Amino acid sequence: MRHRGVWLLAAGGLFLLGVDLLNASWLAAPPAGARIGLIAHRGAHQSFDLSGVSRDTCTATRIRAPIMPQIENTLASMRAAYAAGAEVVEIDVHPTTDGGFAVFHDWTLDCRTNGHGVTRAHAMAYLKTLDVGYGYSADGGKTFPLRGRGIGLMPSLADVLTAFPDGRFFVNFKSNDAREGDRLAAILHAHPAWRRRVWGVYGGDGPTDRAMRLIPGLRGYSISSIESCLVPYFAWGWSGFVPAACRHAIVPLPINIAPWLWGWPYRFEARMRAAGSTLVLIGPYHRGDAGSSGIDGAEDVARIPRSFDGFVSTNEIGTVAPLLARRQSARTISSSR
Repeated sequence: MRHRGVWLLAAGGLFLLGVDLLNASWLAAPPAGARIGLIAHRGAHQSFDLSGVSRDTCTATRIRAPIMPQIENTLASMRAAYAAGAEVVEIDVHPTTDGGFAVFHDWTLDCRTNGHGVTRAHAMAYLKTLDVGYGYSADGGKTFPLRGRGIGLMPSLADVLTAFPDGRFFVNFKSNDAREGDRLAAILHAHPAWRRRVWGVYGGDGPTDRAMRLIPGLRGYSISSIESCLVPYFAWGWSGFVPAACRHAIVPLPINIAPWLWGWPYRFEARMRAAGSTLVLIGPYHRGDAGSSGIDGAEDVARIPRSFDGFVSTNEIGTVAPLLARRQSARTISSSR
């Protein structure tokens, strides 16, 4: 019995060693020509204090100094994001009563604007009369530095796709209504030139899944698809298994979760690349968060693998783009010596 126990321990040790070797990052060389693309979340915009934020928190009353002139999800914020180095701009959409989409973050108008009620309960003509900078305050409501600067600046999705013929956008559905996927497909069918400007979609399962089924080549993710991708990979990825939900998809990875994935970084990247998927690094995830932040500062940038080949989502495009540019420059100089 003692010998049998020794053999079982030895076999277990060899199995674990084999699993470790199979998933060793160095087995996959850093990809040649690896590059990072930046996704500007809501464009270039005012930063917020995100501590203790829940889904119902009015973040407009929590802005930080210095006050930026750009207001999120406006054409000016998108223009500034592209100028700062973004390849993709993330935008939030709500259906309007006249058949289009409004580009605006909140479910209701009361926090950020001088309007009231549910965003999707209005026509675009009314939404364009609102001041989207009305509710922003850095001192708990004593002053409103952006009030009056956002009148008429809420764009429609058509406005956005027309204004940026070379732009790429990551469209966030804010509900779980599958009919929004139908509506996006109809809009892109009516305007074929706009199709290449929609880089991807994400959000509720209903509209995201419907849009990806109806629009050829469109990729994205929903909460369900990410769970179906990463949970099985955690369980079986040691074997090299890549779940179906991880294939031909956009795969978001919180920067603090990614190192726990089998083969991170380069072995994991190689598997996802072979599966036809694109990786997007996002900010640290913590249980109980209303959502995940972006890669928004030097500490987060330092955690990105040196030869990461994918996209990075940030709320602070003006800060993160120069940090990554300096890091790339230093790496280029080092490799040329």
